[in-house]
Amino acid sequence: MKRSRLSYDEWKCITAKKLSGRQVQSDFFKGYIGLMEIQQVSEAQKWKFNGNEFVVCDAGLKWLSILPKDDFYCITAMMNQDNTVLVWYIDMIAAQGTDEDGIPYFDDLYLDLVVYPNGEIMVDDMDELEEALRQADITQEQFDLAVHTADTLKNGLLKDIHSFQNYTIQCYKMAADKI
Repeated sequence: MKRSRLSYDEWKCITAKKLSGRQVQSDFFKGYIGLMEIQQVSEAQKWKFNGNEFVVCDAGLKWLSILPKDDFYCITAMMNQDNTVLVWYIDMIAAQGTDEDGIPYFDDLYLDLVVYPNGEIMVDDMDELEEALRQADITQEQFDLAVHTADTLKNGLLKDIHSFQNYTIQCYKMAADKI
C-alpha cells in the first residue's frame, strides 16, 4: 500500500507550487481542506475522455484536496484558472494522518473514481486492487472497504453532479479563505 501526501510529491512534473490548507470543523465539513496552486511544470499532463484531451496539470491550475475526517476517501478537484472543475479524482483509502512536517497523508487502497463534469463516473484501477489482494498487500477487509466506499460515494455524494459541484465550491471557498 502506498502512502500519498497531500503535497503531491509523486507528481515529478510539478517544479514549483504553492500549498495551503487547514483542518476544518464546521457543520458543513469536518476534516482537511487543502489547495495547491501549480506555478511551474516541466511538462503539462493531459488526460483523454470521450475522445477529447484536456490538461489536468499545468502552470496556473489548482488542485483542491478534500479529506473528510473519519472517512475512507480523498477527493482531488483539478480546477482551471477560473475555478471550474476539470475533473475530480477520488482515492479510496485505508487510513489518514499528518506527517511530522504537518502535511496530511493517506494510505491509498488502489481503487479510484474519476468523475467528469457531465456526471459520468469511471472506476479506475480495480485491477490493481484485485492484484493487491491476490498478492496479500491488502487484506480482504481492506478490499471490501475500498469497494464499499466507492459504491457509497456513487450512490450518495456523487449521485447528483450539481450537488457535488456545489459541495466542491463550498470546500474551495473554505480553502481560499485561508490563502
